[in-house]
Amino acid sequence: MALVEMTGVVKAFPAADGGRLTIIDGLDFTVRAGETVAIVGASGIGKSTLLHIIGTLDRPDEGSLTISGEDVFKYDDARLARFRNEAVGFVFQFHHLLPEFSAIENVMMPALIKGNGRAGARREAGELLSAMGMAHRLEHRVPDLSGGEQQRVALARALMLKPLLLLADEPTGNLDKDNSEQVHRLLYDLNQQKGMTLIVVTHNLELAAYMSRRVTLTHGKLTELE
Repeated sequence: MALVEMTGVVKAFPAADGGRLTIIDGLDFTVRAGETVAIVGASGIGKSTLLHIIGTLDRPDEGSLTISGEDVFKYDDARLARFRNEAVGFVFQFHHLLPEFSAIENVMMPALIKGNGRAGARREAGELLSAMGMAHRLEHRVPDLSGGEQQRVALARALMLKPLLLLADEPTGNLDKDNSEQVHRLLYDLNQQKGMTLIVVTHNLELAAYMSRRVTLTHGKLTELE
């Protein structure tokens, strides 16, 4: 069953010469439920742009995107934001945690934004963090956490609303080898144990090797890699 289906997607940006630079050109892409995909390749080929479109953070110039059968770019901005908050989890190279809050408070945020009760959100956030080996760090503020711990908090936050799809953009880009390996295993376990559909943009070949598919962008279209 297709969870993500892109058809004829085009995205261009203004070029220095006053023209338009086409980054994604008539791209078709299908991801099945429970699949794991690594988008790899050199900087500047459009990997993050593609991920942002899949995550509905950016609208394409042309083409369509359906997620779980929903033609999401037919939504207005408010409805699209609600869909994104509930259906898509994001993990970025820079964790974007709120430094004035504790680990557990950061993980609770998506549920509180949705309007869920505080007690239930706190319980679920604590369970997620404990499953990631962070039970002893729940009340620590972000500046007191290591880089690897901060990324685990960001991953727990992305999972708070049990999204259909988890998107990660260079999730180990700022981590050392040991912390990177921890994140690799966490992502792998999420797929194996929970059937989480995962799309990752990465330069890290070890992380890409965990994924069931590897693709790259060539002249604005996807190419499957062995």
